[in-house]
Amino acid sequence: MSQPPLPFGARFAGPPPPPQYRCFPPPGGLFAPSPAAGPFAGAQLPPPPPFLPPPAGGPELPPGRPLPLPAGGPYFPAPGGGCGPAPLGREAAPRLLYPAPGPPPWQPGPPPWGEGSAEPREAAEGEEEAALRQRDELWLAQFLAHRRPRPRGFPPPPPGAPSPSRARQLAAGALRPVAQLAGLCRAMRQLEAAGDEAGWGQAHGQARALLSELREQVRPLREPGYLGELRRKAEKARKRRLRLRKRKQEAEAAREEEAARAAEREARIDRWRAKCVQEVEEKNRERELKAAADSVLSEVRKKQADTKRMVDILRALEKLRKLRKEAAGRKGVCPPPSADEDFEHHIERLRTLIRKRTELYEAEERALRVMLEGEQEEERKREMEKKQKKEREKLLQQKRDIDSKLFGDPDEFPLNHLLQPFRQYYLQAEQSVPALIQIRHEWDQYLVPADHPEGSCIPPGWVLPTLPTSDTWATAVR
Repeated sequence: MSQPPLPFGARFAGPPPPPQYRCFPPPGGLFAPSPAAGPFAGAQLPPPPPFLPPPAGGPELPPGRPLPLPAGGPYFPAPGGGCGPAPLGREAAPRLLYPAPGPPPWQPGPPPWGEGSAEPREAAEGEEEAALRQRDELWLAQFLAHRRPRPRGFPPPPPGAPSPSRARQLAAGALRPVAQLAGLCRAMRQLEAAGDEAGWGQAHGQARALLSELREQVRPLREPGYLGELRRKAEKARKRRLRLRKRKQEAEAAREEEAARAAEREARIDRWRAKCVQEVEEKNRERELKAAADSVLSEVRKKQADTKRMVDILRALEKLRKLRKEAAGRKGVCPPPSADEDFEHHIERLRTLIRKRTELYEAEERALRVMLEGEQEEERKREMEKKQKKEREKLLQQKRDIDSKLFGDPDEFPLNHLLQPFRQYYLQAEQSVPALIQIRHEWDQYLVPADHPEGSCIPPGWVLPTLPTSDTWATAVR
C-alpha cells in the first residue's frame, strides 16, 4: 500500500533536524556517485521513494500508517549510528524518514541516464515494490493476530448433500436428454426400417453420448442412500408444512373464537346497557307522572278547600243576615219580601255553582286516585314478575344441579360421549310426547289404593342418591 508522494518542495522544509540525525550531502550533489556504490559507481541512483521502512537502530513506526512530518526537516542516519554523510548505493541508500514541508535548501540535478536506459529505474521500482510488499505483509499479519474471531454459524451443507430442490433441478434437467433420446430412438427405428446403416450408426453414437450425459447427470440420484435421505427430508418438510398449517388453523380458530366471545360480550353489554337505560327511563317517567299527579291532586285538593271555605262563608252570611233581620225586627224595621227573595236567589245560585265545582273536583280527584292506584298496581305487578322470575331461575338452577348430580354436567358430555345414550334414555320424556305417555302408562301399572299397606306415594321429583359411605365409593362417584 504505497503512499502518494509529497511535492518536492514540501520534503525539505522546516528547521534542521537534531545533530545526532543530521547529515550532509556528498560532493557533487545527493545523487553523485560514491566509492561505496558498488556496481552502480558510474551511474547515479534515482531519487529514493518518499516513504520507506526505517533502518535498523532507528525509530520504529507502526505498519500501515504514514510517517509523521516534524518541523525538523530531512535527516539521514549514518550506518554507525553517528552523524555524517552516508555512502550512497544499493547497500546503503539514503532513506528519508521524516519529510517536512518547506523550501528546499538545494536542488538535485536530473539523473545522468536518459530516456532509453530504464534498467536502473526498473531495479529501483522493484526494490520499492518489495519493501512495500514486506511492510503490507507485516501489517496484515499484525491485523489478523489482533482480529476478533467471528461467531461461527451453521455450516453450509456440502455440495453433495441431498435436497429436494437439488433433486428437482436434476429431474428437470434430465427431461431434455430424455426427450432427445426418445427422438433419437424413433429416428433409429425409422432408419433401421429404411436400411440406412450409416445414419443409424450416427444416431446410435449420438444416443450413446446422450445416454452417458444423462447417466452422469442423474448419477447423484442413483447413489446409495440418496433417495432414502431425500424421502426423509421430503417427509420432514411435509410434516413441517402440516405443523405450520395446523398452527395457522389453530391460530385462526382462536382468533375467530376470541372474536365470537368479544361479539357476545359486546352484545351482552349492549343488552345490559339498554335494560339499564330502559329501567332508568321508566323510573323517570313514573317519577314525573307521579309528580304531575301529585301536583294536580294538590291543586284539586286546594280547590276543594276553597269551595269548602266558600260554603262556610255562605253559611256565615246567611246567619249574619238572619241576626241582622232579627235585630231590625226588634227595632220595628221590617225589610220588604222582595229583598228576602233576592237574597235567597243569590245564595241558591252560589250554592249551585259551588256544588258543581265540588263535583268536578271530586271527579278529578277520583281520576287521579285511579291513575295513581294503576301505577302502583303496575309497580306491584313488575315487582311480582321480578320475584317470580327469580324463583323460576332458582328452580331451574336447582333442576340443573339435580340433573348434573344424576346424569353429569351436560357441558362435560359431548354428543359422542359414552354416557350420552343413557342420558337420552332417561330424559326422553322431556323431548317426546309418546315417550311421556309410555312412561306414564308403565307407572300407572303399579297404582294401588291409598289404603294399601305396601303402597307408597310417587315421589314428586328425582330421587337423589345418598352420600357415599366410603372414600372408594366417593372416588368412583366423582
